[in-house]
Amino acid sequence: MDKSSALEYINQMFPTEASLSGVEPLMQKIHSEIRRVDAGILAAVRQQSNSGTKAKEDLAAATRAVEELMYKIREIKTKAEQSETMVQEICRDIKKLDFAKKHITTTITALHRLTMLVSAVEQLQVMASKRQYKEAAAQLEAVNQLCSHFEAYRDVPKITELREKFKNIKQILKSHVFSDFSSLGTGKESEESNLLQQLSEACLVVDALEASVREELVNNFCSRELTSYEQIFEGAELAKLDKTERRYAWIKRRMRTNEEIWTIFPSSWHVSYRLCIQFCKKTRKQLEDILNNQKEKPDVGTLLMALQRTLEFEDELAEKFGGGTRGREVGNEIEEIGRGENTTQSASDIRKKYEKKLAAHQGNATEEKDKELSVPGAGFNFRGIISSCFEPHLTVYTELEEKTLMENLEKLVQEETWDVEEGSQNNVLSSSMQLFLIIKRSLKRCSALTKNQTLFNLFKVFQRILKAYATKLFIRLPKGGTGIVAAATGMDGQIKTSDRDERVICYIVNSAEYCTNTSGELAESVSKIIDSQFADGVDMSEVQDEFSAVITRALVTLVHGLETKFDNEMAAMTRVPWGTLESVGDQSEYVNGINMILASSIPILGSLLSPIYFQFFLDKLASSLGPRFYANIFKCKQISETGAQQMLLDTQAVKTILLDIPSLGHQTSRAASYAKFVSREMSKAEALLKVILSPIDSVADTYRALLPEGTPMEFQRILELKGLKKADQQSILEDFNKHGPGITQPSTPPPPVATPVPTAPTVSLIQIPTSGGFLAPREDVLTRAAALGRGAATTGFKRFLALTEAAKDRKDGPFRKLFNA
Repeated sequence: MDKSSALEYINQMFPTEASLSGVEPLMQKIHSEIRRVDAGILAAVRQQSNSGTKAKEDLAAATRAVEELMYKIREIKTKAEQSETMVQEICRDIKKLDFAKKHITTTITALHRLTMLVSAVEQLQVMASKRQYKEAAAQLEAVNQLCSHFEAYRDVPKITELREKFKNIKQILKSHVFSDFSSLGTGKESEESNLLQQLSEACLVVDALEASVREELVNNFCSRELTSYEQIFEGAELAKLDKTERRYAWIKRRMRTNEEIWTIFPSSWHVSYRLCIQFCKKTRKQLEDILNNQKEKPDVGTLLMALQRTLEFEDELAEKFGGGTRGREVGNEIEEIGRGENTTQSASDIRKKYEKKLAAHQGNATEEKDKELSVPGAGFNFRGIISSCFEPHLTVYTELEEKTLMENLEKLVQEETWDVEEGSQNNVLSSSMQLFLIIKRSLKRCSALTKNQTLFNLFKVFQRILKAYATKLFIRLPKGGTGIVAAATGMDGQIKTSDRDERVICYIVNSAEYCTNTSGELAESVSKIIDSQFADGVDMSEVQDEFSAVITRALVTLVHGLETKFDNEMAAMTRVPWGTLESVGDQSEYVNGINMILASSIPILGSLLSPIYFQFFLDKLASSLGPRFYANIFKCKQISETGAQQMLLDTQAVKTILLDIPSLGHQTSRAASYAKFVSREMSKAEALLKVILSPIDSVADTYRALLPEGTPMEFQRILELKGLKKADQQSILEDFNKHGPGITQPSTPPPPVATPVPTAPTVSLIQIPTSGGFLAPREDVLTRAAALGRGAATTGFKRFLALTEAAKDRKDGPFRKLFNA
């Protein structure tokens, strides 16, 4: 306790003077407590002193106990070593006795087995000499087992002698068995009733001998059985192709006649199976010689009959013995040709189709499982073992098929009405469908005979036939033509198409599309059927290209046929007195004529053509009519301001008519892209008329602004259309040539028009900038004309603008169409 805490304690105990009276009692209490603590300390010191002495005594006692324990351990270890020495001496004697017992036992066993071996060999020798095959078979098994015990004693003279004797006995047994089997099939089995029983027991001996003995015996038997076959069918009378069926009848009769006799062979030998293999190999060799030695081409009927009978025989063998199955779905694959993408299938039809395939697959799996349980394990493929020798000689068959197909094609084209029955869903010519039915039948016939080179050659024939049919369709199209499409496609003359011609062209397009799709299905089916080494060469792309070219040519012909119908209307347009018109009225008669032509043709074309080809047709029509209308303006005589306004109205009306074509044909799936295309094609004619409407002073600048790709000759023709004399034209042309033919400004290229047919010829079109490029709105034209400082905003041009403003406020009227597009 420090000084401060002591003072605090004293102040706490004696806070006042009166409390000092208690100091004496407190001191007595403290002295008493000190004496008590001293006594406790003294007692503890005494106790600790006594405890140290006792601990030393306990430690000494523990040390003595440990020493005694170590002594006892050493004593136990010594005794254990003595016991181990004694046990080793006892075991040494026991091991000697054990080895002696083991050697004695082995010797006794070996002597006993040797005695048995000697006895068994002697008994086997007696059985072999007496041809006791059943007993000898069992004895052979016993001797073989006994000999296996003496493998380690091969160098012992006695064992060597016994093994050599046993070998000689087996050779004797083999010669006896082969000798007895040589009488099988000679008629002795009917004379000697026990011969078959004896041969059946001899088979047991063969099984007990080496496997090579069994192989040799079976091969000898098969060769002997087929000796008469070779002698019979190598003769001049039967060594002919038309006698092939008799070969198979001979082996089937032979197997049926000897079926009971051949039951002497164990089923594991598969004698019938091996006999058929050898028969097939010999037959193949003889047929190859017959086919190769023929001086002339074989008769197709005889060749196919021989091949058919061979295939049937191979199928019978494959069904009986198993091995080498080809897909059962070949017929199903062929039947699917022409049913795929061109016809609408219901959900139930699709479900039935795949249920049928699943059932066929499960049937094949069950059949394969049954064969695994019943057929020989060799897995020999009977299919093709004989029939493959016909393959190099089936060229005559392919030639006959090609001739037949070509004749059928000519007949179908001659009988074709070039019309489709009412209610037909696909609008395809009957000759197209009939042609593929004939091809399917031809494919079925060939796939039933071979699936190798001949089938591949026949596929090449199909390609030629389909190309020939594409040519027939091409020839049926109307010929000739003039105009832009004719110039682009190289067609000479003028095409005039009636309503029937247009329908026929649509049928040709649909038929070519059907042939394109179905030829692809045909190639897919053939690739699944044909041997894998030829599958990569099965391709119909060239044929499909041929039909695509027919489609392209047909659609272009259809466009040009309509273009020819516009000839009278275009001529009527040039005969209108544009230079003397006094007022702007309704659309001109030639526009009504164009509208009537399209209204009579487009609905029929839209109902017959598929959307993709109808769109292609529309694009080509727009690309033809737009530039032609533009060029036809130059064919007119002088065009006054009123005439130009009327012609601009007509141009807008023609544009509206073209924009209404998709709805007229009831196909509006791609109307937006088509509308952009039409607007782009007709914008050049509109720009030309606006140039004609421009004042004389600004016509050159307006021409460069609106038609930047124009030429000086074209500009000169515009001046002539405006009615300028040669003298007045000269200064304007000089100024035009001085500043150049066009204004260089960035232009946005028109979006590409998708064409469904890759080989479709494209017509080069002059690209007309729209309002996003050079075709500026009214304010921009006025501003540019004013900036030029040449009086562009003249009274005539203002009059035209005022007329357009007034037309906007009218709710009806032909000029309103200018602002409703």
